[in-house]
Formats: sequence, structure tokens, C-alpha cells
Amino acid sequence: MKTKVLFLALILVAPFSYAVDEINTGFWGNTAIKGYDPVAYFTENRAVKGSKDFQHSWKGANWRFSSRQNLELFKASPNMYAPQYGGYCAWAVAQNDTAGIDPDQFTVLNGKLYLNYNKSINDKWTKDRDRYIIDADKHWPGLVD
Repeated sequence: MKTKVLFLALILVAPFSYAVDEINTGFWGNTAIKGYDPVAYFTENRAVKGSKDFQHSWKGANWRFSSRQNLELFKASPNMYAPQYGGYCAWAVAQNDTAGIDPDQFTVLNGKLYLNYNKSINDKWTKDRDRYIIDADKHWPGLVD
């Protein structure tokens, strides 16, 4: 009897794998990539905080921009500017997992934006990013809701 109870308890508390939302908005709120302007990564090659004055809803998330021009660029071609893997940590997705991001830890490569969790993860990502991109591209469809 004790074995059955233990087995049942393990099943109930075992970690479950849940699919994630297509766009990373964190646990609370509905703002993509912590409110940073996705277009600025391409036009300024740096993380730039977006403004509530320039917002756009896309794929169920609120996106912010630092200027009307960036907002209009995104609206015209959101797939071009949106980060890969819904704005989750690219290195984590390559590991078949998801994690939040530090907006300052990014790579723009071949016209695509990749964000990472922190500086040490971004450094790890940079050392073998081609392999990580292949792995992340393979894992991402199975992680999404």
C-alpha cells in the first residue's frame, strides 16, 4: 500500500511540461520584451526602452516603440523586427526550454533578432550561435502553446 501511495504522490508532484505563449510577456502584464523597442535593435544596434505613447498590439501582446517611425516600421513588417522564439531567451530555447531575457543581451544576425537571459548566457550563445540557432529552430515549435 505504501508503494502505491508513494507512486501516486510522485506522479502528482512530478514536474509537468507546459507549452508557453507565443510571445514572452513575463508572468504579469502583456508587454513584449519588457517594453523595449524591437526596431531599435536593428536601427540603433542597441536596446532602447519603448514608450506608452507608441504602442501596437500584435500576436496578443503589447509592443512598445521609442518613436512613431519605429512603430510604423513594425506595423508594416512585424515578422521582420520581432525577436526570434517569441522574445524568450534564444539559448534556453536551444536547450528545449524557455527563460526570460535581459533586453541588453542581444544579437542581430542575418536580419534576425535574438535575445538572451543574461551576459554569461549571451557570451555562451555567441561562442556557438550557429549550432544553437539550429537547435532552437528545431525545439521552438514544440515549446509553443
